[in-house]
Amino acid sequence: MTDEQLDVGVGPWPGEPPTDPRYDPELLANGDRRNVVDRYRYWRREAVVADLDHRRHGFHVAIENWQHDFNIGTVVRNANAFLAAEVHIVGRRRWNRRGAMVTDRYQHVRHHETIADFVSWAQREELPIVGIDNLPGSRPMETTVLPRRCVLLFGQEGPGLSDAARAACDQLFSIAQYGSTRSINAGVASGIAMHAWIREHAGPPPAQ
Repeated sequence: MTDEQLDVGVGPWPGEPPTDPRYDPELLANGDRRNVVDRYRYWRREAVVADLDHRRHGFHVAIENWQHDFNIGTVVRNANAFLAAEVHIVGRRRWNRRGAMVTDRYQHVRHHETIADFVSWAQREELPIVGIDNLPGSRPMETTVLPRRCVLLFGQEGPGLSDAARAACDQLFSIAQYGSTRSINAGVASGIAMHAWIREHAGPPPAQ
């Protein structure tokens, strides 16, 4: 283990270890160097997920994955930070997990082979699909309130939402941009959209 890794987290539990079943004996004995908030130090992964499940928000996040988009890891990491109910990968099942920084261990991720499969799921759950893309006809996200229960859908880096995805959207919003670039990547866009939802519908986070 490097000096940098030793600087992250906490060392072995000092004194008599707790008997609470949420705690992981190996982490108590060896230290917890994971990228988790302090309230989850030494907890088993399953215990962390169970606690998060009690507090998850009413929005889901979906992203198309036809070309192994490198942004998906960042989308998953953002979804964990803002406590999305689930992340939905539409298209290829495999995705680059590096950008997720192991947050996918604590975030529910569901796969749909096609847009049609994804739409069928959303309809069964009675969740409106909200597309985020700078397309003709998109309404400025800054001028609206996102639904409390919804799926935020993002497209591939470059082409954006596919034609099938656009047709499936119940609402379509754009994110205001002021510079010379045509678009921002899905990782950045997802963070902005999720935070817009948080500002409208979520209270302050629990103590860390």
